Amino acid sequence: MSSEKTDPPAAGAAPILPPSTGMPTLHKAIFLVLLLFLAGLPFMVYPVFAMKVMCFALFAAAFNLLLGFGGLLSFGHAPYFGGASYIAAHAAKEWGFTPELSVLCGTAAAAVLGLIIGALSIRRQGIYFAMVTLAFAQMVYFFALQAPFTGGEDGIQSVPRGDLFGLIPLENNIALYFFVLAVTFGGILFLYRIVHSPFGQVLKAIRENEPRAISLGYNVNRYKLLVFVLSATFAGLAGATKSQVFQLASLTDAHWMMSGEVVLMTLLGGMGTIFGPPVGAALIVTMQNYLATFGAWVTVIQGVIFVIGVLLFREGIVGVISRWLKRPL
Repeated sequence: MSSEKTDPPAAGAAPILPPSTGMPTLHKAIFLVLLLFLAGLPFMVYPVFAMKVMCFALFAAAFNLLLGFGGLLSFGHAPYFGGASYIAAHAAKEWGFTPELSVLCGTAAAAVLGLIIGALSIRRQGIYFAMVTLAFAQMVYFFALQAPFTGGEDGIQSVPRGDLFGLIPLENNIALYFFVLAVTFGGILFLYRIVHSPFGQVLKAIRENEPRAISLGYNVNRYKLLVFVLSATFAGLAGATKSQVFQLASLTDAHWMMSGEVVLMTLLGGMGTIFGPPVGAALIVTMQNYLATFGAWVTVIQGVIFVIGVLLFREGIVGVISRWLKRPL
């Protein structure tokens, strides 16, 4: 018998799952249906629209790791999404990197940025934490506006899609779609594994009762920093992938409104659920796409829908469904 000790779970937190515990059958079925649906989606709708939905679904899922499971509300998550977009676009256009290397460069840059900002931000809690992240987000935005390699207000345009692994040309939208599908689906599965790991259970304990977690010996700040970096990394993965889809990195991706949109997606879909944020992202992106003819009124319509959603679905759409089914989603 091994003598290795593990940290005890905090009171009120979900029990730490043993390594042998697998994915519930319901979740396996949902992931399988989603995969089959997404595999056929580019043949039913415009592939670029579908890819945009998937990129934002991953972005929302990454943000949900921080807010829904870590209990940390950030008003400045756009820098990782937008920053990775700029780095990936620059790597592809100026350095001639292949798509997978460009995306990895952008993701790594987001992880480093998340480590720096996270190390400074987690020193504060609550609204002070949120405002510090917003301040850093504005700093990154103005850097993107002034830096010589970002193209200023024009951004980085005409980013070459290149050949995946030097073999598969991604100029074809269908080929690129399945690359984005692999990145998004793999990323969400990885986030699922994080949430259902012992690390994820400790995060939930800290979220529910931080003083109790500290009293049990957990290094709370270390867990907060790690979840912050992980969330920034996956947000960067989404942003870097988006730059390949649209062949563009722009200030919009680093703007504070992008940080607000991802909060809206997460709350509308269901904070603290696995499938909620992607659902919220799909709804918001679909509204923006199909209601574009209303111009600036799209923002007003989004606000009305959000208010109705909060009033009718206090736990988010998927959160309410989860409560009805009495099964975690």
